[in-house]
Amino acid sequence: MYNHGISDKKVLQDGDIIGVDIGVTLNGWVGDSCMTYAVGNIDEESQRLMDVTRKCMDLGIAQARHGNRLGDIGAAIQTYAESNGFSVVRDLVGHGVGRSLHEDPNVPHFGRAGTGMRLQKGMVFTIEPMINVGTYETATLADRWTIVTADRKRSAQYEHSLAVTDGEPELLTVL
Repeated sequence: MYNHGISDKKVLQDGDIIGVDIGVTLNGWVGDSCMTYAVGNIDEESQRLMDVTRKCMDLGIAQARHGNRLGDIGAAIQTYAESNGFSVVRDLVGHGVGRSLHEDPNVPHFGRAGTGMRLQKGMVFTIEPMINVGTYETATLADRWTIVTADRKRSAQYEHSLAVTDGEPELLTVL
């Protein structure tokens, strides 16, 4: 089950996967990164989910080039995830980072190539696809903080902060 939130009640068990999402401020500038970890021995489907999610992030990053469009990032991620039988969360997206943790632009991890805002040198944002075993739909729990997959199936996430340059995107975080 995807659980976007904080809990001191959930005890991790052998076979779980957990995403650790960290935002850091240094000298007034923000960085944001996430990685999914296996707890003990995980099943084949969970490992495949983690592998596909990491590849989705890498494919999205490869599209973060001056002159491309936001839709190019989302299309690359969605195409790969769905070709592997997984879905892409649509309610939560990547985002600009700078002096604040969540700035413009929003960076969807689904979409059509050739659409959306044109990327320009100097833009700084995150690419952080959340890829699910089941439905892409999510639900917010009663605490109004925790978000889970609507069908309670597993999800994985990886995230980098990056800068768009004249050439290859520059990763600003290390996983």
